[in-house]
Amino acid sequence: MLDADLADLYGVETRALIQAVKRNAARFPPDFMFQLTPAEHGFLRSQIVISKGSGGRRYPPYAFTEQGVAMLSTVLASARAIQVNVEIMRAFVRLRQMLGAHADLAARIDALEKKYDSQFKVVFDAIRQLMAPSTTPVRQIGFHHGADRRA
Repeated sequence: MLDADLADLYGVETRALIQAVKRNAARFPPDFMFQLTPAEHGFLRSQIVISKGSGGRRYPPYAFTEQGVAMLSTVLASARAIQVNVEIMRAFVRLRQMLGAHADLAARIDALEKKYDSQFKVVFDAIRQLMAPSTTPVRQIGFHHGADRRA
């Protein structure tokens, strides 16, 4: 999660969140938090399109991993920080559960395809033919603007 998003959730200014993190730098190793590169920051800004505030940020944002978000609750020791942290941790758990369910579904589909590939070869071949681009020329319909137009 990005520093500005976390600051919004915790009800603090982004710079206050970053200052608290920098005062406790030993609690935030690189696998807990990292700063985006200028290229990543530029890509992110191009995706968001609208800049927050006047003029936007002057430096790339910090991104926090799940462990970094958990550590923030020790640095921002307020009732709101604890409540927000609990909800974020629950969201991470749900995200892992969803990813696990999708991975299981993809594996089951792959297994079915391997198991039934020979039986449905004709169907798969027909689908591939329908997906292939047509080699027959398409007859144009309508008025043609060309050199053989008579005045």
